[in-house]
Amino acid sequence: MARRFSLPLPLRWLLTALLLAGTLLGGLHADWDFSVISRRAETLYGPLGEGRKRIDAWQQLLVTQKQIPEAEKLRVVNQFFNAQLKYREDIDLWHQEDYWATPIQALWKGAGDCEDYAIAKYFSLRHLGVPSEKLQITYVKALSLNRAHMVLTYYPSPNAMPLVLDSLMDAIKPANQRTDLLPVYSFNAQGLWLPGANNTKKVGDTKRLSRWQDVLKKMQAEGFPIETSQ
Repeated sequence: MARRFSLPLPLRWLLTALLLAGTLLGGLHADWDFSVISRRAETLYGPLGEGRKRIDAWQQLLVTQKQIPEAEKLRVVNQFFNAQLKYREDIDLWHQEDYWATPIQALWKGAGDCEDYAIAKYFSLRHLGVPSEKLQITYVKALSLNRAHMVLTYYPSPNAMPLVLDSLMDAIKPANQRTDLLPVYSFNAQGLWLPGANNTKKVGDTKRLSRWQDVLKKMQAEGFPIETSQ
């Protein structure tokens, strides 16, 4: 995401977070049939080309890494998408100012912006068995870049210092070591959260539709067993 960061946040960002957090995959642990998913993706998007290799590699990761420790799952997933995707702006890739791609779309293109990295990592870790309450998709200000940015944060326990999975680096560091990132708000299946003295403070529930619903609908069309109710 290359938009310059400005405060106060645009209202549409807040609405997007509220809407996105309300519905987060009820069917994450159902089997994913990649033969069906690949066929449907080709019907929807055309020939997958080199994207097929990236999608096959994703499938292999999800099949082979289910039994490894949770910390290793974070490392493998973070490194996988950082290596498979190149950063591209939405306007260049999708000809839209703000487009949220499915993991299949991102791997098909081999590119995405910070939102696409965070979303793909979230879906992957949830499918590998990481509970949603340990994961938050987090908007931050990247201070050195002076722009809005999105990362995935992981909480080993409710009050623990979160770990940051970032498209800008492969190293997964505790948030207190990422002084270049200023947290703004985050969201998960349980609601919308703001930074507070005890890591985060829940400020609301999330309901209804929007860009996240579009992601879910696209994934359903791709053949993922997604439920749209929590």
